[in-house]
Amino acid sequence: MSRRVFSFDPPDRFVCGTLGRPGQRTFYLQASKGLQVVSVALEKEQVAMLAERLAVLLVALRDGGRELDQLDELAPAAGAAQLRELQQPVVELFRAGMLSLGWDAERERVVIEARELTDGEADEVAQEELEEATLTVADDDSDGPDVVRVVLEPADAHAFAGAAVAVVQAGRPPCPLCGAPLDASGHFCPRRNGYAH
Repeated sequence: MSRRVFSFDPPDRFVCGTLGRPGQRTFYLQASKGLQVVSVALEKEQVAMLAERLAVLLVALRDGGRELDQLDELAPAAGAAQLRELQQPVVELFRAGMLSLGWDAERERVVIEARELTDGEADEVAQEELEEATLTVADDDSDGPDVVRVVLEPADAHAFAGAAVAVVQAGRPPCPLCGAPLDASGHFCPRRNGYAH
């Protein structure tokens, strides 16, 4: 099957959201333009890394002289105001294996790409590093995994990053001793020699 590229330049909506209860949530990136809605599943760690790298990119651009003064330090409280629900029904197009982040200097836009998880990457779902700078997927390449590409203005990228941080932090609270997620019934904490906390 030939590769499909879903491009949103710009999207009407680009959100990060979840389905399920804390501890059993599935994370999604969802982009829409007009009647087209695309939902991509990914791991919580990928969402957190994407938000962090977006913040780093925007701060580096501002410090490099770009006119991004309206972008203050990334704060979950600011992102919480941008939280929007996923458009229902959520139909998973694919699970993301690789995320890429880039800057289109000519248009002064942030470019985010989510590439379909391939069989070779199945054992490495939690991506250790987010690719930055050069985006390697060419539109005329008919082979390879499906791709969702989203092009955002810096202010929209900043709002998305803040909202993504808020989504990640809305899960189970961490144990104050070991940092592992706490269930409603507690957990067996290794810092308490296996006693429930």
